[in-house]
Amino acid sequence: MRFLGTAIAVLVAIPLVLTPVYLVLDPVSVPMLERYLTGRPVVRTWRDIDDISDRLKASIILSEDGQFCRHWGVDIGALQAEVDNFIAGEPTRGASTLTMQVARNLFLWNDPDPIRKALEVPLAIYVDLILPKKRIMEIYLNIAEWGPLGEFGVAAGSERAFGREPQNLDWRTASLLAVTLPNPIVRNPARPNAGLLRVAGIVEERARTYGERAACVGNNGRLDL
Repeated sequence: MRFLGTAIAVLVAIPLVLTPVYLVLDPVSVPMLERYLTGRPVVRTWRDIDDISDRLKASIILSEDGQFCRHWGVDIGALQAEVDNFIAGEPTRGASTLTMQVARNLFLWNDPDPIRKALEVPLAIYVDLILPKKRIMEIYLNIAEWGPLGEFGVAAGSERAFGREPQNLDWRTASLLAVTLPNPIVRNPARPNAGLLRVAGIVEERARTYGERAACVGNNGRLDL
């Protein structure tokens, strides 16, 4: 029992201690660590958020978390709908904000289950309390898995798909990279099928129309779209 209490205390202390450190230190994710420990390749070059296309930032926010600049790490409305669906035995969609995804990738495991989802909520609130929105987005863009061969972060994803630096993305390439994220192992932005092109087109239209919703991650609070 004592060992269990100690283990729980350590697990709680890790994000409490490391999150403030990530204000200045560039982190690696749990999936990256797993690949390092199992001898599999990891391709990641860190990019400062101001050296990443504003079109990609807008596309990701409008695709993944339209309220990112407004919520405190958790989208309460979306989360409540997920809880209601779970209780009713209906399909759930996740309701993970970008902040919740950052918390999961830095401190938790990827297998979907209610325990992990429950842990994501307080972790995301804590991350949002400690880190500015722009830093959260910068971490997300540099730890997201963007390819099937250990490509992490937008620099590796953009280079693999389009042979471009992440600041040199037009609307088409930005939206295709954005919609790759839910399943980068299967989805290939370099060779998109009709379905992926359709979804990317929807995201592009949203980002062009509502891009100001992502202004909190721009340079001096503005996006150059």
